[in-house]
Amino acid sequence: MNMARKSFAVIGMGRFGQSVVEELIRKEADVLVIDRDPDRIAKMSQIATHAVTLDTTDVQALKEVGIAAIDVVVVAIGKDIQSSILTTLILKDLGVDTVIVKVQNADHAKVVEKLGADEIIQPEQQSGKRLASKIVSDNVLDYIDLNESHSFIVVNATPKIIDSTIINLDVRNRFKINVVAIRRDEEIIIPKPDSVIEQADQLLLIGSNADLDRFNTWLRK
Repeated sequence: MNMARKSFAVIGMGRFGQSVVEELIRKEADVLVIDRDPDRIAKMSQIATHAVTLDTTDVQALKEVGIAAIDVVVVAIGKDIQSSILTTLILKDLGVDTVIVKVQNADHAKVVEKLGADEIIQPEQQSGKRLASKIVSDNVLDYIDLNESHSFIVVNATPKIIDSTIINLDVRNRFKINVVAIRRDEEIIIPKPDSVIEQADQLLLIGSNADLDRFNTWLRK
């Protein structure tokens, strides 16, 4: 699995931001780490190849680190909502393709949504680790943490499994995960053993994070 095709930056090294970075690095993704606190950057530079100290409300500073060329930027700034909002505005203005923003409350969410944030994360609902798992894979459409080790995810059916039946896939025995349902257009189908997976289907899966990651890696090979 080649992660070099997509580049990432994470801004803000609080607990959530650090967990995103750690999981991206574990998945061998190319990640730029940014924070205005040099102590936090010194700590992160021990695990991240690219870690810089800068104020992300400074347009020129962001230009100089090449932020516009990054595919996905996660704005994980902590309690400084003003900095989060300004950073989001600058990133979209500079043409960053995908900007994901961790928000503090509903009003924060409304503002960054109007500024063009591509995805809004509420950490109490979505962990940094699972966000990393999602953004390194174009195939994971949605995810919900069930607990520390298990999740519910939605993935696109790839050519590898199209025209296969649920029983032939045998994901319960091979990967220890379950196909809870199939989303086909606007319809939700509870699959039977002989249900055939069609093109454009989306699979709703449940299992441990490790087993889901293993299945998704296999699915995209």
